[in-house]
Amino acid sequence: MAAQIRGWRCDEDYTWRGVAQAACDLWGSERGSNQLFGRDLSVAAAKLLGEDPSREPWN
Repeated sequence: MAAQIRGWRCDEDYTWRGVAQAACDLWGSERGSNQLFGRDLSVAAAKLLGEDPSREPWN
């Protein structure tokens, strides 16, 4: 999941809203395109991958 989120955010340049919507579409959450949810997913994915979510390529 972390690798998928990194792909959306870093490789495909999804916004936090885009990350949230893509995650909800793929994994079935009801949160939709909530920007804060997308940010939280991105931060968690970056940390799981040993990367700093406040630095490139995440931000």
